[in-house]
Amino acid sequence: MTDESRKFDNTKRFRNLYLAISVYRKRKDLTQDQLAEILGVSRQHIGSIEALNMPDSPSLDLLFNIATVLDIEPYILFKFNPDE
Repeated sequence: MTDESRKFDNTKRFRNLYLAISVYRKRKDLTQDQLAEILGVSRQHIGSIEALNMPDSPSLDLLFNIATVLDIEPYILFKFNPDE
């Protein structure tokens, strides 16, 4: 397989990541507005992530900040699997 013919589909991984943010935010008893305010982003930005319709993936910096606010290690967001 050449590099040009290799296709990557990370749709499920992004879906799980965005679902993890929503689940852990709710466990922390934070609204989207509260999380957005703490992070310095708009509520619409958080809503877009959690609605699974983010046109571009959030930056690692934002993901690390989300994990910090939610009091979890970033890898927890990446390893989240709602099917387990």
